[in-house]
Amino acid sequence: MIFRTSTGENVYVSQERIPVYWGDFSQVEAILILLRLALAEQRRFDYFVLLSGTDYPLQPVSYIESFFASNRGKEFINIVQMPCEAVGKPISRLTTYKPSPGDSQIARIMRKLLVTTGVSSVDRDYKSHLRNLVPHGGSEWWALSREACEYIQSFVDNKPQVVNFFKHTVCPDESFFQTIIGNSPYKARTQRNLTYADWSGGGANPAYLTKIHLEFLTATASMTLDDLYGTGEILFARKFSDEAEEIVLWLDQLISEKEDRVTKRCT
Repeated sequence: MIFRTSTGENVYVSQERIPVYWGDFSQVEAILILLRLALAEQRRFDYFVLLSGTDYPLQPVSYIESFFASNRGKEFINIVQMPCEAVGKPISRLTTYKPSPGDSQIARIMRKLLVTTGVSSVDRDYKSHLRNLVPHGGSEWWALSREACEYIQSFVDNKPQVVNFFKHTVCPDESFFQTIIGNSPYKARTQRNLTYADWSGGGANPAYLTKIHLEFLTATASMTLDDLYGTGEILFARKFSDEAEEIVLWLDQLISEKEDRVTKRCT
């Protein structure tokens, strides 16, 4: 209730709530719930941007709106064909059977027993499940056109066998949407995503951003990244720590100054 009273009228909260676990299909489920809700909204949004609570914009709203208007028809999603070890997307993410956190202890024991006795394999034949779909992977965060999101929703509604397969894969949030888009007409329109993250330290999570990061990211009017996912401008950054209020306030001030400069040029 405290959160709800502190947000604006343009913030919508889904009434459908589910527990979400890192690296689990519940992340995909939560995204699909939000996507379905947004697509059903009376206002027809042109783009849908997936962000987390640790993300923050690097540009004013007016700049971001202008960017999407100027790049209409493009899909901003990091995407590579799997396997791709260079970006940490091994095929084992699909072949390894991952139990769901909600699985009962009996189900886990039965699964282990079947593997131990040789009745079931540790690895799964992903090709028999995906059939003619080529697996793709990438980063969780994306910005997709309305048409691409409607395609995803239709795919989910009409391909339950594929959805069920991904329920027991590793980090499906980094392959489910990529595989759908990677086997669609929208693949030809893809560009790298719009979110910066610092993975230089290695490990399972990107580094928390500091003022040094932000001084680098905001040194010019716009920032372009060039990496294994391609070249493109970035509009958002992550991860910001819950204790990073001073950094966020500094960034807010910077964004406000940019907005003021744009306003002055237009008046």
